[in-house]
Amino acid sequence: MAQAAPSVRTGNPSPVRYAGFWRRLGADIVDNIILFPLLSGTMPALTAVRAGMTADELVRQLVRALAAHAGAQLLALVVGVAYSVFFWMRYLGTPGKLLFRCRVVDADTHAALTFSQSLLRSLGYIVSTLPCMLGFLWIAWDPRKQGFHDKIAGSVVLYAERAPIRQRAS
Repeated sequence: MAQAAPSVRTGNPSPVRYAGFWRRLGADIVDNIILFPLLSGTMPALTAVRAGMTADELVRQLVRALAAHAGAQLLALVVGVAYSVFFWMRYLGTPGKLLFRCRVVDADTHAALTFSQSLLRSLGYIVSTLPCMLGFLWIAWDPRKQGFHDKIAGSVVLYAERAPIRQRAS
């Protein structure tokens, strides 16, 4: 059964519906489509991979490509983090999350994330990615649909019946 929690929109109790794995995956695909043109400078690292390479050759080629394009890689990281942090704090979700009617909020208060929570959540994607994407897959099994990055930042992703609008300060 859904829990009662204050609504970000009105402050009134409303049932909580956590956004599930597939909804969040769809939102992330939209965000990646949006970010791809901005981050396409990172592609040279991927072009280093050739068919028939041994594992050692693959690692050496990738390290060389990443080193040669370290600036582009760093820029991609900064742009990706800035994109997420800005949209989470300003609109409670990235364009993909908003399209799929999701809002990213504090796990306890369901209020907008703070800057530090947003930054932790964004950098927490690295932790979610490392063990074979387990931190993202965890969303499917967790009762509150939290990935590792959500647990690190103290955030949850809620399903909103209507497009979320950040509560304005009075």
